[in-house]
Amino acid sequence: MFRLATMLYSIIGTSFAGSLVIAALATGYDTLLPIIIAAAVGAVLGIPASWYVARAITVNIR
Repeated sequence: MFRLATMLYSIIGTSFAGSLVIAALATGYDTLLPIIIAAAVGAVLGIPASWYVARAITVNIR
């Protein structure tokens, strides 16, 4: 399951990070620090999300 979670993280983590960067830019935070914070928060939120998705996939397969 760990291997599946790491593969999913490459998609989910970048999606979360990109979405939060776009949200930061759309709300007017267009300096470097808010963009980096938004990307870091998205990357961190992608970890449990990818673990949850990997767990849901493996439970439904077995």
